[in-house]
Amino acid sequence: MGCWAIGGPFYRDGQACGWGEVDDDESVRTVHRALELGVDFFDTADVYGAGRSERVLARALAGRREQVVIATKWGSVFDEETKEISGHGEDAAHLREALTASLRRLNTDYIDLYQLHINDLAIDKAADLLGTLEDLVAEGKIRSYGWSTDFPDRADAWGTAGAHCTAIQHDFSLMHGGRPEVLKTAERHGLASINRGPLAMGLLTGKYHAGSEIGPNDVRGSGVSWMVLFKDGRPAPEYLARLEAVREVLTSDGRSLAQGALGWLWAVSDATVPIPGCRTVAQVEDNAGALEHGPLTAAQVEEIEKLLGV
Repeated sequence: MGCWAIGGPFYRDGQACGWGEVDDDESVRTVHRALELGVDFFDTADVYGAGRSERVLARALAGRREQVVIATKWGSVFDEETKEISGHGEDAAHLREALTASLRRLNTDYIDLYQLHINDLAIDKAADLLGTLEDLVAEGKIRSYGWSTDFPDRADAWGTAGAHCTAIQHDFSLMHGGRPEVLKTAERHGLASINRGPLAMGLLTGKYHAGSEIGPNDVRGSGVSWMVLFKDGRPAPEYLARLEAVREVLTSDGRSLAQGALGWLWAVSDATVPIPGCRTVAQVEDNAGALEHGPLTAAQVEEIEKLLGV
């Protein structure tokens, strides 16, 4: 389960980076339902809601810490009161400070997977952090680490040099059409490919159509420069067209769209670990229902590739 959405609002340069207002009680119920349905990997970040996501997750997991794997991330400098991001923390001192704060918010004495959350950090600067990360593993404060990056060269650098690097998190969904190089890099190094955005920010749930519009209090409508799936708060037509091209295949065998999209990720690689976000019980029930169906078949994957022209 991805926990970006349950963090609620936070901002950078006045632009929304969250998914709008959220009900913490419903978020807790959602995590509890996820646990009942067999979900045991929860991915968050210190910056989501400027610490709120970690605190809500801790509340939901009280008394169940040993039953789950918690992944969180560091790299942003932010104010918990104003919920504004002011920059990046790229050095070892910030790494230790951020970890201490996350441990406190998550109410735990260790993090299972601690991930660098600066997508394009220079490889040499990232290499300077490896020694500290290894020290933190030795101290028992983290069990492993990874990098949230969409750059294959960065994934390769840590896959090669990081003794306790176990995962690369990257943007990956059926909307990409094919297998990105960063996935191939993770496979080559025997790392988990943690897939953020596995439902294409909601497009692969079928909830949105050409007439849909999302307001500026949501990252999809805030105008952030990296947003390609939505333009001015509306689903990008080219991605809606991709969805329609594969809808029939994804919903075969009684699957929902979301379940088909998750099944596709499992089918294309043994390394993939999709982390669909959700903030309601109904959403997590739909997502977790993919477990009953499992991966798509090789024939279905091939048909999708033909339909998308991969």
